[in-house]
Amino acid sequence: MKIAIYGQSYQSNTQKSVQTLLHFLAKNPVEVFIEQEFYGMISSQNEAQSDYKSFKVFKTLDNSFDVLISIGGDGTILRAITFVRDLSIPIVGINTGRLGFLATIQTNEIEEAVSNILNGNYKISERTLLCVETQPENSDLIEINFALNEIAVSRKNTTSMITVETHLNNEYLTSYWADGLIIATPTGSTGYSLSCGGPVITPDTDSFVLTPIAPHNLSARPLVIPNDTQIKLKVDGREEYYLISLDSRIATLPNKAIVTIKKAHFKIKMVELTHESFLDTLRKKLLWGEDKRN
Repeated sequence: MKIAIYGQSYQSNTQKSVQTLLHFLAKNPVEVFIEQEFYGMISSQNEAQSDYKSFKVFKTLDNSFDVLISIGGDGTILRAITFVRDLSIPIVGINTGRLGFLATIQTNEIEEAVSNILNGNYKISERTLLCVETQPENSDLIEINFALNEIAVSRKNTTSMITVETHLNNEYLTSYWADGLIIATPTGSTGYSLSCGGPVITPDTDSFVLTPIAPHNLSARPLVIPNDTQIKLKVDGREEYYLISLDSRIATLPNKAIVTIKKAHFKIKMVELTHESFLDTLRKKLLWGEDKRN
């Protein structure tokens, strides 16, 4: 088995998890490749000098990899998909962050979980992504123009609202007077969209949700739409520019730019252990069922 490992930081909250994972993998007949910058962080702490000499590094991935293990929080997984892209490499996350809707393996479960993965005892959850095109083109959004959680437009350098003129399949929907607008996937429905009042959507649902950010139109509510809908946005405001974010990546666009958002042509494969389910994750992470009456 050929395994890629990715992380964004090597701090006290990740160090023990990294050591546990690497020690365990070193005992198994697998090829291990660590993302180059992350390997440098580990090496600087003298963790990779002796036990992990057989481990290699990678800058980019190809479809020869069997799985990518992300160490961090959900944000680390969102970064990891920029390496995986459309290669169909399954991703699994070890959670050293906070909530962990995507990174579901806890630090005390690493050896058992990875053993199950090496033995093929897992299932795959396929996740739909969004992609974006802009007119005029923005160089920051050409190579990596996709998002697993959400694409959002929001104000920049101002406390004033922006107007987000919104069309669905070339039919005018409305103009949101707000701080911005989120277009979220089912995976992203438990993230930024949820914090702005959006609904929770199960990952296998063929839909997206439009969630306004602090709308001044008090009647504006989140709207669930089919995921084959083409969404066009045109933003206006007092400032000349506004922000567009794709998960954790941000670019600046000029007012009047046309933003087209639709379903990406590929999906991301998330590893789920056999005892895991989205509903179980909801109960654990959102504390559903914690009512004393249950």
